[in-house]
Amino acid sequence: MRQKILILSIFSFCTLLAGAQTQNKALKSYIIGFYNLENFYDTIHQSGVNDYEYTPSGTTKWGTMKYTHKVKNMAYAISQMPKGLTCLGVSEVENRHVLEDLVKDPSIAEHHYRIVHSDSPDRRGVDVALLYNPSLFQLTGSKTFRLTLPSDTSFRTRDQLLVSGIIDGEEVYILVNHWPSRSGGEEQSRPKRDAAASLARSVCDSLFAINPLTKIIVMGDLNDDPINESLKVYLKAKEKQSQVGAGELYNTMWELYNKGIGSLAYNDQWDLFDQIVISYGFLGNDYSTLKFRRAIVFNQDFLKQKEGQYKGYPLRTHAGGVWLDGYSDHFPTMIYLVKEATSKN
Repeated sequence: MRQKILILSIFSFCTLLAGAQTQNKALKSYIIGFYNLENFYDTIHQSGVNDYEYTPSGTTKWGTMKYTHKVKNMAYAISQMPKGLTCLGVSEVENRHVLEDLVKDPSIAEHHYRIVHSDSPDRRGVDVALLYNPSLFQLTGSKTFRLTLPSDTSFRTRDQLLVSGIIDGEEVYILVNHWPSRSGGEEQSRPKRDAAASLARSVCDSLFAINPLTKIIVMGDLNDDPINESLKVYLKAKEKQSQVGAGELYNTMWELYNKGIGSLAYNDQWDLFDQIVISYGFLGNDYSTLKFRRAIVFNQDFLKQKEGQYKGYPLRTHAGGVWLDGYSDHFPTMIYLVKEATSKN
């Protein structure tokens, strides 16, 4: 009996030692983020879209000076994001030109961010896109998916952008979204977001059909919170990691939402519309492959209104007809992916 206890003790010690060695291994971090850049327009009217507000003669008097400030402000915000920013999904960008001006700004030019962008049929002329650091992410492909509503042939919104690439030797798919707004009321507009969620889920399912362990990141301004039916029922993004299996999705933002942390505020209520959802392949503790470590809302003080009724809210570009020279009405969100460092990398 004493010998059996001794053997078990040695086994337990070895198990703990192995665990400690795993924990002590250096981990590399890769940051994946999303940021709604809030009305990132140039100053030139784009034919066929309603962008008149953001022109020199429009209500915002959107001229060269304001546009130049907007570029510098957004570049500065990105420059302050954590080291290891690998990919940044963005929304509310008018065209590729504004993104080219952004990545050339001196505050982030050293990272040589590259752009994946496609024009959408949105009536306001805004699109989604992905910026990526080519030293950390090797692009392998991209494709857009268009949301249509059979019941409304005049409906126009942002395309969903699927980007594939390699991070540290592993294939990753990123689906960038900007789902239909709550204009007209949350309940009345809900079916549009449910349809957008169904489209995103179908894209994921097509990848899962090939490999249920495919590593997928669904991100965007979804204009819904984690608890809304678009996320829960149609995208099927689950609250807890323990609920997720192969071919399923985990909402990394749900825990933050439960704590009252939001990415935008309205009428003294915080919402977490800017979400990042990941597939089962990113879950677990085997850090020999890319794994999810944590999620954050990047709500640094410089991004916040400093005084007045809206103190603590995101510092916007315009509010109430006044130019605030701010950043965005949304805070960025991001997740940390980690992987063990090896002698080869």
